[in-house]
Amino acid sequence: MTYIVTEACIKCKYTDCVEVCPVDCFYEGENMLVINPDECIDCGVCEPECPAEAIVPDTEDGMEQWLELNTKYSADWPNLTEKKDMLEGADDVKDEEGKFEKYFSANPG
Repeated sequence: MTYIVTEACIKCKYTDCVEVCPVDCFYEGENMLVINPDECIDCGVCEPECPAEAIVPDTEDGMEQWLELNTKYSADWPNLTEKKDMLEGADDVKDEEGKFEKYFSANPG
């Protein structure tokens, strides 16, 4: 098992999770974070830190797409090891549905 970041992170990019990660396995895109599944040690300390509840175990149903996305972009995006300011308007879109189709960007952070 590993933890992965899901759609709820898009356009929010809270980085509370990054601050507590003991192995620095978060990577930053333009408008979301991902976890490198090969680096994650499955400790789970990041999961309760996410205000958007975007971090879940990859063993939950329907997470295959998100596991692939986390794997792909953690290889392309820069590593993030320190907390940063959330994106402007993050609280306004935190619970919005369909964020991947509307807002996802493959650009690095």
